[in-house]
Amino acid sequence: MDIGDWLDREAIAYRSGAANKRQALAAAADLGARNFGLDASQILDALCDREQLGSTGVGHGVAVPHARLKGLTRIRGVFVRLEAPVAFEAVDDQPVDLLFALFAPEEAGSEHLRAMARVSRLLRRAEVRQRLRQARSADAIYALLVQEAETSAA
Repeated sequence: MDIGDWLDREAIAYRSGAANKRQALAAAADLGARNFGLDASQILDALCDREQLGSTGVGHGVAVPHARLKGLTRIRGVFVRLEAPVAFEAVDDQPVDLLFALFAPEEAGSEHLRAMARVSRLLRRAEVRQRLRQARSADAIYALLVQEAETSAA
C-alpha cells in the first residue's frame, strides 16, 4: 500500500486559504470533488460528520480528516497546505496547516485504517512536516510524500 496509489499530483493544494476549520475541510472537499468526480457538498458533509465524533487534528499542525464516500471504488486522498494555520481542536491544541484527507469506499474493510496509520506515521516526523511547509509546488509535495513513505516502509 503506497501513498502514490491513493494520492494524485492533481490532488494537492499547497497554498490554500481558510479562516477556520470548516473552510479547511471545504478546501479538502473541493479538491476531492475535482479529482474523484463526486459532489463537494457530499464530501464536506461526510468530513464534518466525522469531525463531530472528535477532531482529526493529530498534533504538530497536522490533521488527517477521513470519511467513507459513496461512489468511490478505492482509497483516495488529498493534501492541503494552508497559508495560515487554523484552530482545529487538535489533540495538542495547536492550529493546523497540513491536512492529508483520506477517503474510502463505503464498504471498505481495514485497508483505510492501514492507510490512515501510514499517513499518520509519516506526518509524525518533524523533518517531513518542515519540508512539506517549505515546499514550493504541488509536485515537490507529491515527490516528498511518496519518497518519504517509500523510505519509511523500507
